[in-house]
This record gives sequence, structure tokens and C-alpha cells, in this order.
Amino acid sequence: MEQTSIVGQLLQQNHERDAALLCERACPNTGAERLDPARERVPDWENIRSPFSRDADRILHSMAFTRYIDKTQVFYLFDNDFITHRVLHVQFVSKIARTIARALRLNEDLAEAIALGHDIGHAPFGHDGEELLNDICKETGIGAFCHNAQGVRWVLELENKGRGWNLCVQTLDGMLTHNGESWNRELAPRRDKTADDVRAEYDECLRGSEYARLLTPMTLEGCVTRFADVIAYVGRDIEDAIKLSLVERTDLPVEAVRVLGDNNSSIINTLVMDLLENSAGRDCVCYSEPVFEALQALLKFNYERIYLNPRAHEQKSKLRGLFEVIFKSSLDDLQNERPDSNIMEFYARRADASHIRNTPPARLVVDYISGMTDDFFIAEARRLLLPVGFGRHAR
Repeated sequence: MEQTSIVGQLLQQNHERDAALLCERACPNTGAERLDPARERVPDWENIRSPFSRDADRILHSMAFTRYIDKTQVFYLFDNDFITHRVLHVQFVSKIARTIARALRLNEDLAEAIALGHDIGHAPFGHDGEELLNDICKETGIGAFCHNAQGVRWVLELENKGRGWNLCVQTLDGMLTHNGESWNRELAPRRDKTADDVRAEYDECLRGSEYARLLTPMTLEGCVTRFADVIAYVGRDIEDAIKLSLVERTDLPVEAVRVLGDNNSSIINTLVMDLLENSAGRDCVCYSEPVFEALQALLKFNYERIYLNPRAHEQKSKLRGLFEVIFKSSLDDLQNERPDSNIMEFYARRADASHIRNTPPARLVVDYISGMTDDFFIAEARRLLLPVGFGRHAR
């Protein structure tokens, strides 16, 4: 239909610009697939924002994104304002992914949407919290917990009173398959993947947490964002560990420093430039062999000296007990429908009755806990475990 308004002309210019700028391997805005197109009040092709830009905005304004602000990235319970939190990490990933996508003439809006949403399913206290919730899922027989699938669960089933945000399949797929703990030298998209395949992979991740490591993105933008996740955290985590006196800069492996440098800025620049050099014109993202070997050496160092450092996990056993206490108390409140309990108030305001009826109670509690910030989790534990004073009078 011919557009005659000024907005219509701008829309046409946007479509023409996108067609001119994007390479043939990019995911075009015209290829965006909504799970339920009929839900859109304004069809994607009539909106001044691209469909993937709309996805990014929906994620940005979501309840789960708001709670990024007080969620652990790696180090928890440290009294240091300069340590990276989850909300900062996703901005780093977004910036790096968009830079790579722009240089390779891929869809920046899709890369941004995936990056902003990729960690939205993380539990409080980072990967330790994820492990503890996964243990609870196994013990209660409700499957598994992994942050990739939980992120998709938030935007698909939990936000917007259980209706989700109707994001594009390509965005959901990128969030599900982003696993930054899988180290690849080369990654090519699985272009034959369908919406049904993405849904099946999501369901399988809820049954077994290790399944997420086996997944491949359906778009080149998803591959780029997966690499950007590693680029964003590998050097930044070292800088944070140095601030906390867990490691010294001189401890870094010589073979990695020789290639990548010894600081976050140098590491990011070297990895991005090498990735562009080896990925341009190809239907994959890829590092050179020397740079990938150096990256592996640095990641190995991070795992041995930082992520598995006992000093960073001294409170994990206490956290395990707190997770169990909050889970059992919340499950009891939910099953007995105590209206003044925090979990009942949470679901009364944010879910419809059919979602509560059709979801196992234990999974509802895991969803509830997974959305907590670190501070809210600690406040809830104090409320359940510590006595409360009566004040000056008995009434």
C-alpha cells in the first residue's frame, strides 16, 4: 500500500535503507517472525521502529530487566561499588555485539535485543544461585533450571500478567542459545531452525540444564552476540578480581598476554578486530587460531583462579540453606494460599489465574525466587529467620 504521510515516507526510507545496508547473510527486518502476529496493535511493517528494535524496547521496559540493577555478575556480597553487576554486563555485551554487527553489515537491532535479554533469567547470586535453584528443581522433580531458558520463560510466559511480550522468534532463539560458557573458535548459524524447533529446545532446557550448551543460534546475529558475551566478560572479570585482590595482573598467563594484552581494553579490541578479520564475508563468526588459543588460555586462567576461587564462594553453603528456607516457606504459603504472603502478593499482581492453575507449585516458587535481586533475597531470608522486636508496647 502506498504511503502518503510523512511517517509513511520515513517508513519507506527505513525499509530501503535496511535493504541497502544489510548483507545477504543478515536477518532482515522483513524476516522477523512473531509468535502471534495478531497480538500486535500496530503491525511490524507499519511501525517506525523495526521489529527487533521493538523487542529491545520491550525487554528494556520489562520487570525482569529492571531487576538487573541488583543482580550479581560474578562476585557477590562484596562491599565494593566498582564491581560489575549484571545490568552493566548486558550493556557491555550490547555495545560489542552492535559494533561487530555494524561492521559485518548484520542487523544491529536484533543483536541489541538478544544482548539486552540474554541474562534476564539469571537467579540472585549469579551462577551459584543458578546451581542452587537447579538442585532444588532436581530434588522436587520439576526438571531443571538454567538461566538461558529462564530468560525466555520470563518474556514468554511470566511478564505481562503471564501473556509475555510476544517477542520475535529470532530474539528468543538468541537468548536461549547465547551460552557464554561454551567456547567456540567458529560458530555458524543453524538456518533451518523453525519456531517449533525453538519452542522444543526451550522445553528441553527446562528438563535438563546441560542441554543449553548444545544449542546453536538460528541467525548470524545470535552467533555474534554469543561471542560478544565472552568478549565482554573475560577481561572485565579479571579487572574486578584485581580490584578484590583475588589475583594480580602479573598472574595472567604469559602466552595470553603476549597476544591479547593484559587489560580489558586491549583484550576487547584484539578479540573484536580478530573476529572481524576472520568473519567478514563468511556465514559464520570465527577467530584466528593464535587468538583463539590465547583466549582459551585466558578463560582457563579465569576459571581456575577467579570463578573457582574458594574465596569467592565462601558463603555458598550458607546461601544453600537460605535458598532451601525461602523455597520451603514460599511453597507452603502458595499451597495454603496465604493472601498476605509475599509470593501470593507477587502472583496476584503479576499473573492470571490460569497460569497459576496450570503450573506446578514448585516451578512457580522457583520462578519467584529466580526473579529476586540479591538484596531482596537477603531481606526475605532475614524476615523468615530473624526475630522481630515488639517495640515499646505489647500492642
